Amino acid sequence: MKHSTFFKNKVIIVTGATSGIGENLALRFSYLGAKVVLAARNKARLTALKNHINSIGKEAIAVKTDISIEKEVINLINRTQDKWERIDFLISNAGQYIQGYMDDINAEAFRESFEVNFYGSLYAVKHIIPIMFHQKSGHIVFINTLDSKKGIVGDGPYVAAKSALNGFADVLRQEVKETGIKVLTVYPGRVDTPMIQDIHVPWISPKMSVEKVVNAVIKGILKNKPIVVIPKSLYFLGALNNIFPRVMDWIYKKFRLEGNKINN
Repeated sequence: MKHSTFFKNKVIIVTGATSGIGENLALRFSYLGAKVVLAARNKARLTALKNHINSIGKEAIAVKTDISIEKEVINLINRTQDKWERIDFLISNAGQYIQGYMDDINAEAFRESFEVNFYGSLYAVKHIIPIMFHQKSGHIVFINTLDSKKGIVGDGPYVAAKSALNGFADVLRQEVKETGIKVLTVYPGRVDTPMIQDIHVPWISPKMSVEKVVNAVIKGILKNKPIVVIPKSLYFLGALNNIFPRVMDWIYKKFRLEGNKINN
């Protein structure tokens, strides 16, 4: 199969690598022979994951990184260059689910959301793009969310930042088209990860497995797709919201797609 050799010896940075989608992507890339750079804030979990990957005979390094701090992102990229002298993939996955209602707008929540969910990706791209330009190759993968196509009540800070990321990725893809650099944006629906573990969702919008998202990301890369929506049934969600916004508002309210907090 193509993917059995495609990722072999590729240098792949994965942000948000210690849980959920990031952790599982890092493991999958490792199994496929890639050289993986693990980035996240939790040093203990980073080290444990790196040791596990090394123990099965695969190559990985761990770089403790808070992507909302530009100098830490620069350190991540420099460490990668020092180790392997190239960067083939950036998997910009790190994010934080920050909520807030519009009846009491908390500007700090929006600022925090943008720092993690937008500027973290911006910093990484800013400092990786010159390297990929020099290589005349590279692949940038943004893990976004379907929320950026149709906002959910209570998710203002999260949706605003992810919507900004959506626009940034769309422009970036067009601007680097002739340079050998590829850009993929992945829009998952609800995923069964620690990010939303305390939210009970309605039957119409069930949490999908992390493995399903990982498979879709791998397939999207191999087929050089610009956009991947998971599940595919929601591919036209954004278009429907543009054409029938009030209908979509009603559907979201009717089925309480914002979900309910689970009381522990």
